[in-house]
Amino acid sequence: MSEQTKLCVVGASGLVGSSIVRAALERGYLVNGTLRNKNLPSKSTYLKQLAGGERLTLFDAEMADGASFEAPLRGADAVFIACLIPTYKGPSGMLAVEMDVERGYAEIIKPTVDGCLNILRSAQRNGLRNVVICSSTSSTNPSTPVPFKNEAEHWSDENEQCRVKKYTSATKTIMEKAARKFAEENDIRLSIILPTGLYGEAVLPEHMRHNPFAWLARAIDGGNPHHEKMPNSSVSMIHLRDLANLFLAAYENHNACGRYFGVWGSLHWKDIYAECQKILPNMRMPDPIAEPAVVPTGFDFSRRDSLGVNIRDFPTFLRQTIEWIQSKPFQ
Repeated sequence: MSEQTKLCVVGASGLVGSSIVRAALERGYLVNGTLRNKNLPSKSTYLKQLAGGERLTLFDAEMADGASFEAPLRGADAVFIACLIPTYKGPSGMLAVEMDVERGYAEIIKPTVDGCLNILRSAQRNGLRNVVICSSTSSTNPSTPVPFKNEAEHWSDENEQCRVKKYTSATKTIMEKAARKFAEENDIRLSIILPTGLYGEAVLPEHMRHNPFAWLARAIDGGNPHHEKMPNSSVSMIHLRDLANLFLAAYENHNACGRYFGVWGSLHWKDIYAECQKILPNMRMPDPIAEPAVVPTGFDFSRRDSLGVNIRDFPTFLRQTIEWIQSKPFQ
C-alpha cells in the first residue's frame, strides 16, 4: 500500500463509517470522509483526533445529491459506502410499519436505493473501480429457513419483506441488487459486507446513545435490563474493529468480490445475558423464557474467512466492550 493511496469513506461519522476511517488511518492511508455537515464539532473533532487524523480530509455530501460526491471521490482508489443506515420513519414521522407498500417504497426504500446509485454514478465518473458497501444480514434470509446461511446463495424475498411491512429490511435487499447490477454494467469490483450487532469501541460520543452501548451502560450502572422478558430469539454480532478490517480486506484483496458476512456468529439472548452476568454478576436480568429456546442462526463463514481477518469471539469482545464503557472514554 502506497502512503499516497487515498480512500473515500461515505458516512464517516456513522458507527461503521468512523470505524473504517480509524482502521484506514491506522494503516497509513489518506482518507476523504463525507458527512452531512463537516463543521459540527460533535463529529469532526473526534474524527480529526484519531491517530493519523492529519491524513483525514472531511467533505460535506448528501446522498440525494450525486454531485456533492465529486470532490471527495476525486483521486480516490476506492469508496466505502457506509451511509445507508436503517430508516424506520418517513419524512412526516410516520413509522415504516404503519405505511402501505406504495408509501413504504417511496419514503423508506427509494431514497436509500437512489442515494446508493448516486454515489456509484459519481464513483464511475471519477474512474473508481473498487467499491465496498455496508449492508446487513437482513438481506440473507431465504423464505425457507436453512441450517446454515450462505451469503453467496441466500437472499431475502423483497416482495415478502414489503408485504409484511419490513421496508427497512427490504431496502437492503433491493439496494444490494441495484448496486450489483450497476457494478456489473460498469466494470466495478463490488464487495458487500453484511453486519449486525456492533460491539467494541465507538469513535463518537453520540454512538453511545445506541445499543448495545446504551443497554450495556445501564447494566453496568444496575439499571433495567435491555428486555423485561428474555426474547426467544438469537442475534448476530461483531467487534467494530474486526468489521472495519473486513471492509479493508475486501478492498486490499484484489480477488475479493461479492457478498461477505460481517458477523462473528449468532447467540440466543439467554446466552448473551449469561455472558454479561459473568462479567457483571450484580446486573439485573430479564424474566426467563418458559418455552424451549430457538436455535441460533447458523452461518457458512467460508467466504468471510477467505478474507483472512481474525474475528474475536463474543465473550472476548463483550468483555472488551464493557471494560471500554467502564473507562468512560468520552469524559
